[in-house]
Amino acid sequence: MTLPPSLRPPLLAISLLTRLPLHPEGGIRPGELRGAAGWFPLAGLVVGLAGGLTGALALRLGLPPHLAALACLATSILLTGALHEDGLADTADALGAGTKAERALAIMKDSRIGTYGAIALYLFLTARLLALATIAELGGPTLIAAGVTTGAASRALLPLVMRQQKPARPGGLGASIGRPTRGGVRLALTLGVLPALVLLPTAIALAGILAVGVASLALARDQSRRLGGFTGDTLGALQQTAEVAFLLVLTTIQSF
Repeated sequence: MTLPPSLRPPLLAISLLTRLPLHPEGGIRPGELRGAAGWFPLAGLVVGLAGGLTGALALRLGLPPHLAALACLATSILLTGALHEDGLADTADALGAGTKAERALAIMKDSRIGTYGAIALYLFLTARLLALATIAELGGPTLIAAGVTTGAASRALLPLVMRQQKPARPGGLGASIGRPTRGGVRLALTLGVLPALVLLPTAIALAGILAVGVASLALARDQSRRLGGFTGDTLGALQQTAEVAFLLVLTTIQSF
């Protein structure tokens, strides 16, 4: 069955950022990934929904909130193949070394995890688990809403960073995607913030969006200054940072 052209970009975005077998027919056409960037928040929404549903099911089966949170987190990581976590670890090792850009980029390509990467993974995974456990205490629907909104919002600014900065490594994944269009950036921002505005209390939604923006753009600026641009790994680190920032805000939810 041949898919309508309008469905190819969102399917490409989901297949690029997850392990779901949704590759469009005929493979990836030249320049097609550029148009998929605007749909990155949709991929995050799918991942967050799956994690939230798993956590809600765990609660329904009588598991305590901290185990439901663990189920939610594990599902999200399995669906993405730890893509963003790997980027976080590589970026932490590269920037933690405090060397010149060329050496930092070489460290980033090394598949081994160093001290900085291990510490970053531990801290970020712990923060996500504790935040999700706090949210899970409010019940399954709240956990699902948190998964959906966090997954979308944490990927909303990635196309903007890709448009404003140049790839630090010409042959890397970031460069292969291409520079997103203005329309793609607007689409990503819309898809990223809309779930939060619909599903969360207005004050919580706005605070979360602000936290994501400040944390992501501050880190993106520092990465660009030190590396000369972005890479696929730094985008993963940005997503993880945005996710933790949003989750920390969501822990202040008392009820819907």
